Amino acid sequence: MKPAEIFTNQFGRLRSGWRFSVFIAALILLTFALVGAVGAILVNLPVGVSKGGLLDILTPHFVLLTLAIFLGWLCGKFLEGLPFRALGAWFTKNWLKDFIWGLLLGAVSIGLAALILVGFGATSFQLNQAAGQSAILLTLAVSFGVFAVGALAEEAFFRGYIFQTFTRAKLVLFAVALTSLLFAYTHTSNQGANYLSFINTTLAGVWFGAAYLKTRTLWLAFGLHLAWNWMQGAVLGISVSGITSITTAPLLQPTNSGSTILTGGDYGIEGGIACTIALIISTLLIWFAPIFKPTEEMLNLTSEEDGKQ
Repeated sequence: MKPAEIFTNQFGRLRSGWRFSVFIAALILLTFALVGAVGAILVNLPVGVSKGGLLDILTPHFVLLTLAIFLGWLCGKFLEGLPFRALGAWFTKNWLKDFIWGLLLGAVSIGLAALILVGFGATSFQLNQAAGQSAILLTLAVSFGVFAVGALAEEAFFRGYIFQTFTRAKLVLFAVALTSLLFAYTHTSNQGANYLSFINTTLAGVWFGAAYLKTRTLWLAFGLHLAWNWMQGAVLGISVSGITSITTAPLLQPTNSGSTILTGGDYGIEGGIACTIALIISTLLIWFAPIFKPTEEMLNLTSEEDGKQ
């Protein structure tokens, strides 16, 4: 390999590893700057910002979402000559269909995991009698928005530019493995995290990665991610990756009586085998289902570099 080829490919562009490095370096620098600036503004607001409150939770996700989209567009445009829609975050053909299918399959998948728990007698669910109707409705509405922002931010980052630039470099398996492991790593500090939660979160990354590869947009993955988290926390009353502060008055209340290997313990269902089974089944369904197909335009923009863009 010639010295120049360490940095550039046959099209004279930076190689995917360097493109990834540019994106990550810019994201880290700007994240620290923006989170600090926004945090300073929020602290001085008359409403105040409490630790673990909604604004405290939403701020880093809004920053991540904004930067992942903005930097993904910039890197795509200047490093690969791609239009904004190549990110898969625009309202391209089939976006609504893919998003709705994502919501349905995400809800069915978490429902399957819950049914496995009930079938094995590990968990039972009852209507939440302790909270009033208004509190439950407020939790359902507010948590949907919070989970939507979180899911958008994580999909824009993990299945956005860094995933896609390796895919165009014909490193699809590497893209899936890297982003799935990074996705799992970001959850290791959550309450109740363990080796099985790490495996399941990695599998969730593969699940979302398969959704992107089948459609070449972020909409199916976003729908899956949002419905899974919202149904899990606001409807079933289960900890979402160890987090319960977002869903203070869920529709149902679970009672765990089985092994934590099944239920996931404090981390929630994502730390148990029931989740493992549901994720594997849902991933295979998405991968082999003929209803999920990318448009010709998105396939051309995301499959490989051709030197013409």
